[in-house]
Amino acid sequence: QVLRSVLLFPTIERMAQSPQGKLMTPLLCKLRYILYMPVYLLSFLPEGVKASLVRFALRGMKTCDESSITTSVNLFSVDCIANILYMASQEMMKVVERDSTTIKQNLKKLIFYYGTGDSWCPQQYYEEIKMDFPDGDIRLCEKGLRHAFVLDASKEMAAMITDWLQDDLTKL
Repeated sequence: QVLRSVLLFPTIERMAQSPQGKLMTPLLCKLRYILYMPVYLLSFLPEGVKASLVRFALRGMKTCDESSITTSVNLFSVDCIANILYMASQEMMKVVERDSTTIKQNLKKLIFYYGTGDSWCPQQYYEEIKMDFPDGDIRLCEKGLRHAFVLDASKEMAAMITDWLQDDLTKL
């Protein structure tokens, strides 16, 4: 029943070998426990101070949405951080090979959107999947959006996806 699936900056292969993966894998797999104590201590800060720290950390964003700040305050919870870091460590170990069989079976329903400067999913991955699936709808971002587009370009991304899906949406 799925009409279309859009994979944005798809980290579907070789996560640990990506530029960001090479940096983060040792931290996520071996050193994540040392982050728990500082997060535990920071969790006692008042909500306003936590929000100010998040705003400071995100100050370079061109348009940081207030909902991003509210959501990011949850990162001061040890349980939240522990779950995030555990999941990320598992991704580094388990997201290895691209599932080309599933992609081939569903190619007509898939849209892939890769970034040009994505350190989690480098342009090389785009070029390789484009070569393996030349008939697929596999796009390279020309707008300079980044992997973490939700922090400052969610409306732009939503508008773009709506345009891509317009034909599918009229079928509903």
